[in-house]
Amino acid sequence: MPESPGEIRRRLRAQRAALDAPTRMAAADAIARGFRDHPDLFGHPGYVAGYWAVGGEVPLHVLQLRLFPGQVWCLPLLGDEPDAVALTFAPWRQGDPLVTNRYGIPEPDLAAPSRLPPQELHVVLVPLVAFDDAGNRLGMGAGYYDRSFAFRRAAPSPPLLVGVGYEFQRVPALAAQPWDVPLDAVLTERGLQRFPR
Repeated sequence: MPESPGEIRRRLRAQRAALDAPTRMAAADAIARGFRDHPDLFGHPGYVAGYWAVGGEVPLHVLQLRLFPGQVWCLPLLGDEPDAVALTFAPWRQGDPLVTNRYGIPEPDLAAPSRLPPQELHVVLVPLVAFDDAGNRLGMGAGYYDRSFAFRRAAPSPPLLVGVGYEFQRVPALAAQPWDVPLDAVLTERGLQRFPR
């Protein structure tokens, strides 16, 4: 019997959290190289959104230091209200002020009027718990990325949605839901896989 999404989340989150620092860092370096190896896809000037790694996620600070010319690194922000359902984004450089959101994740300390809507991004490096070879993604279950990028279900990129994870997070198949926003590509320590749309 196939695993349920909840079972997949529990299994892969535990496996990811158990990774040691050298393994995470080696994956981060390989993923940064994979990003740089595809200037045709990733090399255009604009805003590149990453994430603050938690729970063993692939850290992206190496990739942040290897952006292409004219690119600006951004991090996601939750809405200020407890019932906010979508993300905004803000430029962030090492040393810029941070605050902790309601999940304990650091994010840029920037007033709401200065934040970027998802439509202004060029590339979004999307965290994930699992992915499949059709470009389906299983996240943490809160739905922030699917709601924030719902407009991409009916329109081509930009932004380009690129899942970032470890190769062991690849699963045979994920059941896509009507609200899911598929990935355009995925980057793991083994390289880039693109999904035709």
